[in-house]
Amino acid sequence: MTFLVRDATRDDAGAIAHLCAEFAEYLGGLGEAPPRPVSAEELRRDGYGERPAFSGIVAEVDGGVAGYLLHHEGYDLVRGGRIWIVIDLFVTARVRRAGVGRALMERARAACRAAGCHALVWTVSPRNAQAIAFYDGLGATFGDDLLVTWPVD
Repeated sequence: MTFLVRDATRDDAGAIAHLCAEFAEYLGGLGEAPPRPVSAEELRRDGYGERPAFSGIVAEVDGGVAGYLLHHEGYDLVRGGRIWIVIDLFVTARVRRAGVGRALMERARAACRAAGCHALVWTVSPRNAQAIAFYDGLGATFGDDLLVTWPVD
C-alpha cells in the first residue's frame, strides 16, 4: 500500500472530524466513555483560526485521509523543557498494520526534533492493548504518570 504523509490543512477538517467519530466508536468498543464529538467547524476554528490550539499531520491513502496525528507544543521540566504533546493518533481500521501509524509518528518525531523539542509525549488508555503494542513496537517508554482531568464545561 502506498500512502502520503503531509501536514494537515484547514481543508482536512471534515475528514479528521469523521475519523475522530470513528475513533470515539473504537474507544467505546473498549469500554471507554465516549469523548465529546468534535465537529469540522470546531477543528477549523481551533486549529486554523486566530489562536491555533493544535497542528496536525495526515496520511492519505487512495486520495482520502485515512489517519491523523494532532499535536501541540508544551513544556515539561521533567522531560527537559520543550515537548510536543500528541493529542490523538488514529488510523482507520482498513489501513492499519500498513505502516501508516508509524509514518505519522516518525513525521511527528522529526518535526518535534526540528522544532528544538526533547520528546513526544501522549497518553494511552490501559484498555487499548492494540495501541500499547504499537507504541511498544516504536520503542516508546511507558511512565507511571497519572493524567488528571478537571472539566470546565
